[in-house]
Amino acid sequence: MLNKYPFASGHLMVVPTRHASDLGELSPEEHAALFELVRASASALKVAVNAEGLNIGINLGSSAGAGIAEHLHVHIVPRWRGDMNFMPVVADLRVMPEALDATWNRLVPYFRPLGDSPPDAPAARRRAPKKAGPSR
Repeated sequence: MLNKYPFASGHLMVVPTRHASDLGELSPEEHAALFELVRASASALKVAVNAEGLNIGINLGSSAGAGIAEHLHVHIVPRWRGDMNFMPVVADLRVMPEALDATWNRLVPYFRPLGDSPPDAPAARRRAPKKAGPSR
């Protein structure tokens, strides 16, 4: 799942298949499946965006920075040497280096081998299909 407010192009989140707010709520099988997907996603993302490194982390609870504390998810953020910019520091503003649809389209081929076919790109899900009108 792409992060709607990415820290870097390709910032994604891995979520368990069952709703949970804490790691302790997951069964051993769910925990293993979640972190196997984190491992596979990290490998695919690193190749897809040619990342020099990755930040992988979980914010458990609102005090720890979880935007939606009730939804457990693991962040995977690609990193490159010198990638920090000054905008969040001076203007409380983040610059999106790439539109989410473009990121989605760039990543999909790398994630297809991991399992189920991903759904359509985010913009495709938002737009209603165009109806063919009569020919003139």
